[in-house]
Amino acid sequence: MLPQATEPEREDRRAALAALLWQLADDDLVVAQRASEWLGLHPHVEEDVAFASIAQDELGHAAMYFGLLEELGFGPRDDLALLRPIAERRHSVLLEWPNGEGEYWDEPHFDWAFALLRHFAYDTFEQVRLERLRASSHRPLAELAVKILREERYHLAHHTMWIRRLAGHDAEARARLIQAGQRVAELAGDLWDTGGWAPAWERFGLMADPDGLRAAWEAAAVPVLEAAGLPAWEVPAPRYNGRRGVHSPYGASLVDTMATVVRLDPRAQW
Repeated sequence: MLPQATEPEREDRRAALAALLWQLADDDLVVAQRASEWLGLHPHVEEDVAFASIAQDELGHAAMYFGLLEELGFGPRDDLALLRPIAERRHSVLLEWPNGEGEYWDEPHFDWAFALLRHFAYDTFEQVRLERLRASSHRPLAELAVKILREERYHLAHHTMWIRRLAGHDAEARARLIQAGQRVAELAGDLWDTGGWAPAWERFGLMADPDGLRAAWEAAAVPVLEAAGLPAWEVPAPRYNGRRGVHSPYGASLVDTMATVVRLDPRAQW
């Protein structure tokens, strides 16, 4: 018979699990928000529908992760998603970065190439992360990873199709992809940072090989870029690090925007 975990061990495991869930939930919530800002601004109506569907999927995934945090006793999932200050958020800074110049309601000059490559970078990372979570010792998380993986594969296929289409379209489209790729690479350095939780995640069986996330991401992303004839990305050390609560100036305004409705009517349902 295996010895029972002590109270300190249970608390350590709970803290490690929560740290993992904060990253998962915050990532999907923020990327969903930025994707939703493209509504009505896409290159054509079919893409408007497709991208809106992707944003809705990511929002649903975030809600499920926040639901797991609620089950752990951290509070109502709506409050966790919408009312926490930026310093408590653990999403990657890549995901909070604006879509481009202007605001949705005021002269939006958004960059479609940047949006595509941001989603490609994140969805590739998300896929390798979810693959590791399928065997998580926290069964609800493992089951959720299996479910979400089925949807994320379609998201990644969609973005990959667009990258190949634009890379082979004309010189201008290709140049915009290369320029946008450089900006994505500059912001992507905190994606695979675990915030110092890798040893605890492995110790408690919450995620396999978290230190191998970057290598797995590169193994999946580089062949796609090469197949499209695009240069590989040089990802420097991050200037900001959302995994450790160090966000860009855009993070606070984004969090304020997401909380607008709930602050106007705290009884509204997310």
